[in-house]
Amino acid sequence: MSLLSALDHKHTVAPEGYSRWLIPPAALAVHLCIGQAYATSVYKNSFIAHFDTGQTAIGVIFSIAIVMLGLSAAVCGTWVERNGPRKAMFVSACFWAAGFLVSALGIGTGQLWLVYLGYGVLGGIGLGIGYISPVSTLIKWFPDRPGLATGLAIMGFGGGALIASPASRQLLSYYDSGYDPSVSGSVADGHALVLLFVTLGIGYFLIMMFGVANIRVPAPGWRPAGWDPSEVTAKPLVTTASVSAANAIRTRSFWLLWIVLFCNVTAGIGILEQASPMIQDFFRTNGTSAVAVAAAGGFVGVLSLFNMAGRFAWSSTSDLIGRKPAYMMYLGVGMVLYLLLATVGDSAIPLFVVLAGVILSFYGGGFATVPAYLRDLFGTYQVGAIHGRLLTAWSAAGIAGPLIINGFLDAQGKPGTLTASAYQPALLTMVGVLAIGFLANLLIRPVPPAHHEPAADRSPLEKEAAA
Repeated sequence: MSLLSALDHKHTVAPEGYSRWLIPPAALAVHLCIGQAYATSVYKNSFIAHFDTGQTAIGVIFSIAIVMLGLSAAVCGTWVERNGPRKAMFVSACFWAAGFLVSALGIGTGQLWLVYLGYGVLGGIGLGIGYISPVSTLIKWFPDRPGLATGLAIMGFGGGALIASPASRQLLSYYDSGYDPSVSGSVADGHALVLLFVTLGIGYFLIMMFGVANIRVPAPGWRPAGWDPSEVTAKPLVTTASVSAANAIRTRSFWLLWIVLFCNVTAGIGILEQASPMIQDFFRTNGTSAVAVAAAGGFVGVLSLFNMAGRFAWSSTSDLIGRKPAYMMYLGVGMVLYLLLATVGDSAIPLFVVLAGVILSFYGGGFATVPAYLRDLFGTYQVGAIHGRLLTAWSAAGIAGPLIINGFLDAQGKPGTLTASAYQPALLTMVGVLAIGFLANLLIRPVPPAHHEPAADRSPLEKEAAA
């Protein structure tokens, strides 16, 4: 069997007795790699020095990648469903690795536009395809616990930075003896950056191949031992019908959920993007912060842990309480936490850390719960493609969140001189953003039968559950 034929959907059907618990590690292998996107701040200052440019020009790299993530997920979602997870994960690995290698060429030649093309465009396409590639498969393997299954994989995206950040710092210090990862102002030279990107590109490709080799789809009609498909009808908003991706975007529920995800991500990404300077500013007195640069870096790591843990814990909880109540918690409790952060967050460092951490856990939980919410509303028929279209909300929020926070902060003063009061307008705005998402979630209703696919197009499990 050739490599290309081995990637075909028909060759990924699991044999009888195949353990479904081998699927989450395969998905995790991909998500841990593409989760490196959250670790770009590690070499940001080195990029600024190497290309002799400003923060905005370098920040555009990440923005392009996130926009391409949403666009590629939306455009390629149906292709992913049609060709299966193995081929999709392989294509993702190729684009992701190529993004690093093209960027390395751009660094080596001093051409920033090549980094935009590499990490931004090619890498962003790899991000989008890789992010959605295992989702539909996980839901089909875990119809009894879809929140837990998707949480296990998407947890990897939130935790990818925990591995990538220290690994990148150590690699840069190995490739450039003059670079000290413990000093905030230390920058690595261009040669070290080239070697870092080549190392990451090759390393991530090999790790993602583990996922490609081990991913399987269940045989038609397969179901977990002891699970009764009719159980799904006992839960609110859970459908036994099938809705195509083309029909899903014509429903009110899809666009209400788009607003929900947009609001949840906008609020969370505002803190995530500003985390390190934010904790220093909140505890600044007479121009001096009580939080050292190293401690602020540690705070970013703590937030990553909350983000990662929330993806697993809250999405698993949604299997018990339902998706709609879960988002009522993310958005409703999130409003209270943002209000507390704006009013009393500067009273104690531990209180600030806890408030910000729980907010970030809801941010991660929202990402991990949404595939199961889509499965509940639209069935498993083309849930991966629908998920891809919904991720355009992430792209929009990736622009809106930082713009809101940075816009307010720019009006308050210069970086390094701000205090907690400078953040109040932005944080209170986020309360309003979450309120909009809360109302949108309340309005979500089951999809009308007019949008359902004919019974002949349903999966065997869906037919059995509807019987």
